[in-house]
Amino acid sequence: MAPLLCSAYLPPISHFLAMYGQETVFVEAYDRYRKQTYRNRCLIAAANGEQALTIPVVKPEPGQLMRDIRISSHGDWKHQHWNALASAYMNSPFFMYYQDDFRHIFEKEHTFLLDFNMELTETLLDLTGLKTALCLTDRYNKEVPQDLRHLINTDSTGTPSTEEYYQVFAQKNGFRQGLSMVDLLFNMGPESILVLKRANGLQDGLRSNP
Repeated sequence: MAPLLCSAYLPPISHFLAMYGQETVFVEAYDRYRKQTYRNRCLIAAANGEQALTIPVVKPEPGQLMRDIRISSHGDWKHQHWNALASAYMNSPFFMYYQDDFRHIFEKEHTFLLDFNMELTETLLDLTGLKTALCLTDRYNKEVPQDLRHLINTDSTGTPSTEEYYQVFAQKNGFRQGLSMVDLLFNMGPESILVLKRANGLQDGLRSNP
């Protein structure tokens, strides 16, 4: 069975390490929504360090499923998030080449968080060069062979990491792991897939040499 991930907002690099080399990856649509996860939150590297961007959602009912979570219409969060991305990455080598691919998504209206996340994730896959197809689950399964749903947690332990790559503010703030995939894409462009490839080779080596 293909790996199973949770839906995430501009997912962390760990999700793309899991998707590297996979023809298909399942995205959980029937899990219960929980706050303070990457479902509606991402991390970027800004001038003053890590910055969290959080999508406001309509208050969920107890036990409400991810597929039914609605984005709140209050506030101007899409404009604020886009400005934060532009401010953090305008001086990165590749932001200018990819910005239009993301800007139009932020300018569209989205009712459900899952739909917004999926469109952004598919765009990241396409721009990175990964040929992975995303398939939403049609029911909840408690146990699956390649269950990577734990990667949705912001405090996840054992999260796969990459080698250090160029980051705009690394000289000031140090290199940051655990960021959104946009950080790798905007800083490394077409070489992003090579960073993922080398990181997967390292993880394979660690698994074979415990």
